[in-house]
Amino acid sequence: MVDNKTVAERLRSSSDRLTRAERQLSDLILENYPVSGLGTITTVAKAAQVSTPTAARMVQKLGYKGFPEFQAALRRELDAKISGPIAKHDKWSERAPEGHILNRFAEAVSSNIRQTLAQIDAEDFDQSCAFLADPERAIYIVGGRVTRSLADYFFLHMQLIRPNVTHIQSISNAWPHYLLDIKKGDVLVVFDVRRYENSTLKLAEMVHEAGAEIILFTDQWRSPVDRFASRTFLSRIVAPSAWDSLVAPMILLETMIAEVQEKTWGETRPRLEALEKIFDRTRFFRKFT
Repeated sequence: MVDNKTVAERLRSSSDRLTRAERQLSDLILENYPVSGLGTITTVAKAAQVSTPTAARMVQKLGYKGFPEFQAALRRELDAKISGPIAKHDKWSERAPEGHILNRFAEAVSSNIRQTLAQIDAEDFDQSCAFLADPERAIYIVGGRVTRSLADYFFLHMQLIRPNVTHIQSISNAWPHYLLDIKKGDVLVVFDVRRYENSTLKLAEMVHEAGAEIILFTDQWRSPVDRFASRTFLSRIVAPSAWDSLVAPMILLETMIAEVQEKTWGETRPRLEALEKIFDRTRFFRKFT
């Protein structure tokens, strides 16, 4: 394989070239991805109610020589999804290229950004911004143990841009309280990258049942929250470190903030002017004139 697309990305991008039976198998694999593709070729085909030759033809259309190579790719992804900091560090250390860490890290992050932006669906992006700019929709934002920094950043800006924005503290057992106010048409923005958090998944499930829209920011392996999301944005996060890089999702986030601000500027500007008056009165920031 000459590129580093995930199996899921290959399945989705090849959908138009697949036969009806092959799409049926593809849907089965994506439903509980990647575990649903790890049985024998016979059991996977049977679960999708297609023939074994159909399964063999489909993986070849994806660019794999056969089902064993296809499953090897799935196992590598599964291993990557559950990797902790020590495993990530050891993996990079084993194949660390020569050169200063500044250059190696910058190259990895630049590659993440290029690949992330290349696969963004402009219509999904625009629709998400429209949801977030709609004053009739309440906005809820939640992150995880690592991604809460993204959630904090997004909440700060959205709170400045428009009213009716709530930050759900997912690490607290009080998050079910927020479900009392979430209604159909509201928007939950979720940040969830590997290793995916059970509490975030349960929250998304219950918000989906309430009829709210879910915008998910996740990694290339897709958080399980994807099954409930209205819009999903994938970011490349691998870096030469024990920790994942959040630079690529941050770029998406800042671009979305800029677009929502532009859409709501008529209402946002008076909010910012009022806030500046509050800052002046409280002397929150130091003045140099």
